[in-house]
Parts: sequence; C-alpha cells; structure tokens
Amino acid sequence: MKTQPKQLLWLGDSLEALKAFSDEARRSAGHQLGLVQWGLDPLDWKPMENVGAGVKEIRIRVETSYRILYVAKFSEAVYVLHAFVKKTAKTSKKDMDLSIDRYKALSKARSSK
Repeated sequence: MKTQPKQLLWLGDSLEALKAFSDEARRSAGHQLGLVQWGLDPLDWKPMENVGAGVKEIRIRVETSYRILYVAKFSEAVYVLHAFVKKTAKTSKKDMDLSIDRYKALSKARSSK
C-alpha cells in the first residue's frame, strides 16, 4: 500500500456533476475514490478500456445508478474523467464520448510536458 494518497484531479465538470449526486451516493463516491487514491480497488468497478487504457468505472447503486470514470495509472494523480447518473442499461453515447474526449485531452496534455 502507498505511504500517501495520490491527488485527485477533476476534469471538466466532473466535480460539479458529482456534487449533484444524492447525499448517500456522494458519501459512497468519496469513500471509493479514497480507496483509489491509496492504490486500492473501489468496492464495485469495471474496466472501461473502450474509453482509454487504464480507465475504470466506479459503480454506485443507491436509489438509482451513478457512475464515475477515472484513470489512476499515472503516478502523479487520479484523474476523474466524468461523473453521471446512469439512466439506461447501456452507458449513453454522450457520456462515453465525453469521457473519451477528456481521456484524449489528458493524454495529449501529459505527452506535451
């Protein structure tokens, strides 16, 4: 286990979107992102390689379904790409495209350093 947690960096409006979650969903999100910051897996997740290499999705099911897409493979931080309420069985094209765009922008910004 790590000796200190990785920084959380929020891309786009992901923090504002998470703040719109219910109280219970926000508490769960905070706990699960905390685990990720310490190098552990969240409680309920799945890989989202179709968004980008190393992207994972935290699944929160309380009164409805919430999702947080993040990438933690970089040494400097955990990047939160997107947070949203999932309304259908399949993740919407809009949410997927936004996550993919943010991942591409992150990769481009990191490669230009």
